[in-house]
Amino acid sequence: MTAMTTTTATVFRIEPQPWYERAACRGRDADCFFPEKGGSTRAAKRICQTCAVQLECLEYALANDERFGIWGGMSERERRRLKKRSPDSPAEGIPASIGASP
Repeated sequence: MTAMTTTTATVFRIEPQPWYERAACRGRDADCFFPEKGGSTRAAKRICQTCAVQLECLEYALANDERFGIWGGMSERERRRLKKRSPDSPAEGIPASIGASP
C-alpha cells in the first residue's frame, strides 16, 4: 500500500495483488477499512468474514507490516498481537476461523 498526500487528505492505494480481484472489499468505501482512531471496525470485519481471500489479505498485511486499517479481518492492534505471539512466523498464529469458508 502506498500513501499519496494531497492538500486535503492522504489517499492510500494498494499495489495490485492477484487475490485482490476476488476480495469482498473491492469497490467498497475504503473509509470503512481505515476508521479514525477509536472508530468502529465492525462493518469492515463483517465484510472480511464473507471474503474468499481473507487469509491471503491477512498474510499480505503481515508480510508487508501494514500498520493501518483492517486487513484480513484484523485490526492493526490484533495483527501486532499476532506478530508478538509468533515473531518468526506470524502466519502460523492465524486463527483457524480466518480463511475458513463463510
